[in-house]
Amino acid sequence: MACFLLVVAVWVFSVCLHEYGHAKVAQLGGDYTVEEKGYLSMNPIHYAHPVFSFVLPMVFMIMGGIGLPGGAVYIDHQLLRSRAWETYVSLAGVAMNLILVIVIALLLRLYLIPHYPNQVVTCAFAFILVLQISAILLNLLPIPPLDGFQAIEPWLSQEWKERIAPVASYGMFVLFILLWNVEPLNHAFWSCVWGISDFLGVDPGLGYDGLREFQFWRK
Repeated sequence: MACFLLVVAVWVFSVCLHEYGHAKVAQLGGDYTVEEKGYLSMNPIHYAHPVFSFVLPMVFMIMGGIGLPGGAVYIDHQLLRSRAWETYVSLAGVAMNLILVIVIALLLRLYLIPHYPNQVVTCAFAFILVLQISAILLNLLPIPPLDGFQAIEPWLSQEWKERIAPVASYGMFVLFILLWNVEPLNHAFWSCVWGISDFLGVDPGLGYDGLREFQFWRK
């Protein structure tokens, strides 16, 4: 239970950090309304979307430990100075997740988070690392409405935007259906996640232990 609560608390923080990144870069790019909307406060209430911020992320973490992107900031794209700034805004959230990944990996590698047998904090942060890596990989996919697609959308022709618009809202659901039901795709995704954890010097086994501790109801 302790692992579950710690993971959820850090996940909420990471969602706020991700959305703060979007908002801060949007402000730098010309959207002065983000401060009025409270997006620069790191207050989860301002980023909360009842489905995408809480329900779906929790469902997918409980089911399989996937870091589903959550939260929502509403950027006034007409105020941004260029298409390049729109791309920067889209990628800023992922950049914040990447910073968090580096910090957690360093804390674990330098043993600033102790590595004791059955240490809940160690396993929890190793699992959080896995969640963040999975969230980054998913967010970078060029599939609407993920950030990877938002980054390239400003550069698409109006014709392509009109073609994509009718199916844009289904992209994420189709992606997760494929991840759950197409074994080679699922295997490739998780091999990549665990491989990155290993590359960062964090034993993937710790992350798996964290997943088991997180899913305390299965014990």
